[in-house]
Amino acid sequence: MSHWIRRLTLTATVALAATVLPATAQAAPYCGQAWGSLPEVGTGADDTDMVVNVRSGRHACCDRLVVDLLGQDTTFGTYDVRYVPVVVEDGSGRPVPVRGAADLQVTLQAPAYDGDGNATFTPANRREVVRVGGYSTFRQVAWAGSFEGYTTLALGVRARLPFRVFVLPGVPQSDVGPRLVVDVAHRW
Repeated sequence: MSHWIRRLTLTATVALAATVLPATAQAAPYCGQAWGSLPEVGTGADDTDMVVNVRSGRHACCDRLVVDLLGQDTTFGTYDVRYVPVVVEDGSGRPVPVRGAADLQVTLQAPAYDGDGNATFTPANRREVVRVGGYSTFRQVAWAGSFEGYTTLALGVRARLPFRVFVLPGVPQSDVGPRLVVDVAHRW
């Protein structure tokens, strides 16, 4: 009998707290974000897109990494973005250490070379693909390679923070291809 009394008391306490506490006592998502830190995977159709640029930006609530693509269409959708203990180079498997307390691996099914093997994107510095000094969340963006139709980047992040991934479509009949966007929040 005491088991049921404890359970009933606990249920009544939770119900009372939910109705008595003001709405401001409940935590709201940071900047309205409802992101998480679990892997995000896109499984679009096989594309012929190629990586042509990598850039970044700072926003009020997040830091942003953008991978520009170019291909035969305006869509893109095959990617895998996740926190890992350490990002490894495509092909060799060598570790790609990055600054920060968390490593975010960004893998796209898009090579950084064309059908003839000519480079479509070569970072000037593999250890610093884009400069992120002074960013709130990003600590380093390193090149992990492009091998057998896949390209991988190592994104060093201040901590394991929530992120989101989405694709912006390209513009038909132009040089503007789709873009893979990775936003990492400044805090939870």
